[in-house]
Amino acid sequence: MRIGVVVNPIAGMGGRVGLKGTDGKVAEARERGAQPRAPNRARRALSRLADLAPDTEILTYADPMGASEARDAGFEPTVVGEPGAEETGAADTHAAVEAFLDADVDLVLFVGGDGTAADVAEVLDGTDTPMLGVPAGVKVYSSVFGVSPEDAGEIAATFDRTERREVMDIDEDDYRAGEVHPELRGVAFVPVADDLQSSKQLGGGTVDALAAGVADGVEPGVTYVLGPGSTLGAVKAELGFAGSPLGVDVWRDGELLAQDATEAEILANLGEKNVIVVTPIGGQGFIFGRGNPQLSPDVIRECEVEVVASRSKLDDLGVLRVDTDDPALDEALRGWTKVRVGRFERRMMEIV
Repeated sequence: MRIGVVVNPIAGMGGRVGLKGTDGKVAEARERGAQPRAPNRARRALSRLADLAPDTEILTYADPMGASEARDAGFEPTVVGEPGAEETGAADTHAAVEAFLDADVDLVLFVGGDGTAADVAEVLDGTDTPMLGVPAGVKVYSSVFGVSPEDAGEIAATFDRTERREVMDIDEDDYRAGEVHPELRGVAFVPVADDLQSSKQLGGGTVDALAAGVADGVEPGVTYVLGPGSTLGAVKAELGFAGSPLGVDVWRDGELLAQDATEAEILANLGEKNVIVVTPIGGQGFIFGRGNPQLSPDVIRECEVEVVASRSKLDDLGVLRVDTDDPALDEALRGWTKVRVGRFERRMMEIV
């Protein structure tokens, strides 16, 4: 098998520093101390591919767009080009995918978010060459990604048929302002597999009762780290403040300690006992790893976790998922958990 691998090296950098994406914000992300996320996730996916299909022929672009990550995973890649400037962009992704098509690859494996997916799909439009994403962005709405980097590597190694799936994207400036308007950017051939994520669904039913239940259970002296989304928006309103709709807020004893907080701000405001309250993404089931990278492994390890969701949202989810950038933490989080669905009621759900 011949696979073209392209890494968007800046994908997801804006997440932990509170920028909700990297489009037009790379310099600011770096000023805030952001570290690249995509290279390590690329290595994880390619290492799994190497374990299962070590004879795979890898074509890639020069650093920082995949060559080193392929070598780190044990491959000797064919480098088909190099970025046109130190700061890579959509034009470099387009050029890489065009080179892969010229080389007649069997699959384009890309590492990035929805914007990268849209760039890849644009070049592949009109061909039957499939694409598969290793999730590394802040917002991952499209249904062309593996659930985790390892899942993407396994799918790349084992798939035998494809199907057409949606590529979605949103305007990051609107997203930072608290508005989500997903737009269909394309339809692409993707390997058929169980461990592909679904397109994100919006909405999830009434949440007033569960928001009241969370407020009823607030304990003095406990720091509450409240994730993004409309469900948590209802919880924040019940607690008496207007939080950031798509950001993470930190609250304790009636005081808003940090609004739309970065990872560093969350860690700085934690106390002796801390509780993260999160809701799964509709249609996908992720409680960590999609839309809330500020809730990093370092933050999660300092907190208890409470999951809340409307009954209608859970009815559409078979399981919950995590993808924290730390495989050991992901494994520790897996298992059965109680999800608050009302003021008093809870439902058992499995985190896989």
